[in-house]
Amino acid sequence: MAECVKDSDAEGRISYGDYVVLKRGDVFKSVQVENKKKVIFEKQWFFLDNAVGQLYGTMFEIEAGGSLKLKAAKHSGDSLDSKEAGQDNRHIVDDGRSQKLSRDDIETLKEQGLKGQEIVQQLIDNSTTFKDKTEFAQEKYIKKKKKNHLRYDTLAQVLTLGNIHAGSKIIVFETCAGLVLGSVMERMGGYGSVIQMYPGGGPTRAGMESFGFPSHFHQTLHEFPLCKVNALLAGTLDLSEKDADGNGRSESSQETSGVSEEKNSEPQSMEVSVDPQEEVRRAERERLREQRAQEKKVKMEEKRKKLASAAALLEGRNADGLVIASRFHPCPVLMGLLKFVAPSRPFVVYCQYREPLIECYTKLREQGGAISLRLTDSWLRHYQVLPNRTHPVLLMSGGGGYLLSGTTVAADAAKARNQHKAEEPVAKRLKLDKISSSCDSSA
Repeated sequence: MAECVKDSDAEGRISYGDYVVLKRGDVFKSVQVENKKKVIFEKQWFFLDNAVGQLYGTMFEIEAGGSLKLKAAKHSGDSLDSKEAGQDNRHIVDDGRSQKLSRDDIETLKEQGLKGQEIVQQLIDNSTTFKDKTEFAQEKYIKKKKKNHLRYDTLAQVLTLGNIHAGSKIIVFETCAGLVLGSVMERMGGYGSVIQMYPGGGPTRAGMESFGFPSHFHQTLHEFPLCKVNALLAGTLDLSEKDADGNGRSESSQETSGVSEEKNSEPQSMEVSVDPQEEVRRAERERLREQRAQEKKVKMEEKRKKLASAAALLEGRNADGLVIASRFHPCPVLMGLLKFVAPSRPFVVYCQYREPLIECYTKLREQGGAISLRLTDSWLRHYQVLPNRTHPVLLMSGGGGYLLSGTTVAADAAKARNQHKAEEPVAKRLKLDKISSSCDSSA
């Protein structure tokens, strides 16, 4: 069963090209609706073509062949609803022998083409203790059979502690497929600047693209490779295209020289007949080679412009905030990127584990440049709210990761404060010596 959800325009209808959120139980996935494109979700594959034209929020069932079918409304006479229930569960013994069907039997039922609802009914019929369970326990049994680390409440705290708002200049380094980046852009509303720092050959923005931002949102987004941060800080960043152009020229020159060598290798006394079709193919190859070279040149020029634009924003070292949420060790990344943040600006670092953030905390305390350091963990409890059985959910997330937040200060002020702290014990000793000497003279 899949449910298509859309936050805005709830009464709208699904069309090709839309990004929709598939929901099954507590699992969500964002996909784009494309013609005859296979979608894999929760170990099942299907096509979303039959969802086109339907309202957002519609419930579907997956049929054989991967086609979607509108889910029929539940009736009170369904076989799973009219159940014989016991008074309590005191006589239920969980010894693993209550279910007569083995795993091989269940696989055989799947191979026969039985639907999930029919297999669940077979499990119920072959359970020796199902009728003795209470009605509430029977519903749990049925749900059990049907069935980034960055939690949404932690993401909300990241946006709040980072003071993300419209008109600000934010540096973002994340490896969450663009989810944090998209959340920052959504909070800024298309006003300001977002500089995405990325590792490797290019940025990952699959999650951000699923937000469906208008075009002017993308104009506020800039990108800068993490491997060039040290060069930018040292003032040795090279924005020229010498390497790219050199490679292109060397390839063409080699090809030209190869052709000339082939021509020179022909005996001069012989008359070589030229095939017209070969000439056409050669001309086509030359045209395609020149076209690829031109496309490569255009891409390199666009990349150089993007790099220069992001470098210009970073060179001012006046960013309004820093957000880090990645699988890499945060300490070296934090120490390097904090140099681009203006004083009295917030920063926040997310990590799934506490120990790397403790290292960052200790480093910042020793080095200075930050105050109001806080290391926190987010905690969330889900409640089941149902008639006669409202209680905390037994199976829920044990932790949402850890956050290190703080405020930057000027380097000179931090250095002076550290020197004052280092000299304080000496001043106290001098004061004590002066008091003791005065006492001795009075005596």
